[in-house]
Amino acid sequence: MSNIGLGDGSQTVSLVVLAAMLTASAMGVVLLQNVVYAAFLLGASFISVAGLYLLLNADFVAAAQVLIYVGAVNILILFAIMLVNKRQDYQDVKYGALRSVVTGVVCLGLFGLLGATVISTDWAVTATIAKLPSTMVVIGQHFFSDYLLPFELASVLLLVALIGAIVLARRELVPDAVKVGQVDEDSLELLEKPKEQLVASK
Repeated sequence: MSNIGLGDGSQTVSLVVLAAMLTASAMGVVLLQNVVYAAFLLGASFISVAGLYLLLNADFVAAAQVLIYVGAVNILILFAIMLVNKRQDYQDVKYGALRSVVTGVVCLGLFGLLGATVISTDWAVTATIAKLPSTMVVIGQHFFSDYLLPFELASVLLLVALIGAIVLARRELVPDAVKVGQVDEDSLELLEKPKEQLVASK
C-alpha cells in the first residue's frame, strides 16, 4: 500500500488510469506502422511506468525513469528516426503470417504465466503503514558504499560507447555538383558521403 498522501479511492483511480494509459500506449507502440507515432507512444508508456513507481513510493526510480528513459532514450530514438532520411517502402516479410501467429502464442503464454504468478502469490497487506525512508537516501548510500565500483565502471562504459558512436557516425557532408540552370529537388539536398568515397573520387 502506498503512503504518498493519497486516499484509498484516489490510489485505486490513479492505478486504473495509469494501467489503462500504459496498456494503450504499449499496444500503440507495437501495432502502429508509423514509427514516429510509435516513438511518442513509447514516451507515454515510460511516463505511465513512472507514475506507477510513484504509487509504490519509489520517488527516485520515478524521477530516473522520466529523466533517463523519457528525457534521454526516447528523445534519442526520435532524433534517430527523424534524422534518417530513408525513403523506402516496407517489404513483405517471408512467412509473415506464421511469425505473427508464433509471436501471438508466445505472448499469450507469457501473459498466462504472469497471470498464474499473480494469482498464486500471497500478497500480504498490513493495516498499518510503516514509515519508510526516502528511496533517494537509501539508493545514494548504496551507490557510494556497496556499489561504488560498478557505478563508476558503468559510467566509463557509457562514455566509451558514446565516443565510439560519434566516431562511427561521423561523415563528411559534401553537396553534389549542380549544373547551371538545373533546379530540382535532388540538387537541393545536402547528400552525405563517407570519406573513403571522397578520396576515391579525387
